[in-house]
Amino acid sequence: MDTAQHASSDDAPRQPTSPCCAPSSSAPAEASSDGDATSPSGSVSGPSPELLEALAAHAPEQLTMIGLSATTFRMGSEDELAYPADGEGPVREVAVGPFAIGAASVTVAEFAAFVAATGHRTDAETFGDSMVFAGRLTDELRASTPAVAEAPWWRQVRGATWFAPDGPDSTAAGREDHPVTHVSHRDAQAYAQWVGARLPTEAEWEYAARGGLDQQPYPWGAVRDPEGVRRMNIFPGDFPEDPHGEAGTMPARSFEPNGLGLYNTTGNVWEWTAGTFGATGNPVARGGSYMCHENYCRRYRTTGRTQATADTTLGHTGFRIAADVG
Repeated sequence: MDTAQHASSDDAPRQPTSPCCAPSSSAPAEASSDGDATSPSGSVSGPSPELLEALAAHAPEQLTMIGLSATTFRMGSEDELAYPADGEGPVREVAVGPFAIGAASVTVAEFAAFVAATGHRTDAETFGDSMVFAGRLTDELRASTPAVAEAPWWRQVRGATWFAPDGPDSTAAGREDHPVTHVSHRDAQAYAQWVGARLPTEAEWEYAARGGLDQQPYPWGAVRDPEGVRRMNIFPGDFPEDPHGEAGTMPARSFEPNGLGLYNTTGNVWEWTAGTFGATGNPVARGGSYMCHENYCRRYRTTGRTQATADTTLGHTGFRIAADVG
């Protein structure tokens, strides 16, 4: 997860805080070779009433939740592909009580219904900017937006929000069934509370993501692309400059669901959980994203995990919800 921390003051640049797809040490944003190094600041306006109504109109009347029974499973991994600092291991037996979990990530339409009902403003709107993969930007924005010093594929874009995911000249219209992005951990919690749910624990998320399989790296088994068939949305081609096809989110219900009925528990978007990451205490996200690639970020596995501050917002991070049952 390539993350950047929102600054507490209007003129301080945000800092990368996660080792996945970004430097492990903090470094201020810098301009691209022909860009402006000034950090954008100040809140941005929310979606127009017309756009909000149009997006929310696609939301289902009821959310699809999958009920799972109490169980014990082997959590974690000691896979040689894992990054030791991520804390995936050791493999241990973990018990989870009965719970329900979303079949898919919360979508743009579902989040729009929440905003329409509550007037919620996301952290990206309040701070005025969010982080966008450079490959999603227009040539003009790519040339003029600050880049993270050691991860220049991340650009700090003023006006990038859940309803304008690729910057102010873009729109979420047409992506109503895609996972909502540019939402912070705090935004995800607010949505979950609104629907009477919560974020899943890491144990719940991992058990559900595995699809009933034991100690397999992918929701369908041991091989990433069985018989050469792509089963998840990760970066196609050579990251970051040579995508073989479009690099971005897909609908939340793309590909076949796993054995428990969950879609896209690896790839597509990182998903916030209720877990905390070691000594930092930062929220944990799971599952990898469309920016993961075998050459630099192999966290597109059922045990992949990363961290970010609670107000971080990025163009490849969303969430799914969970709830207690009986």
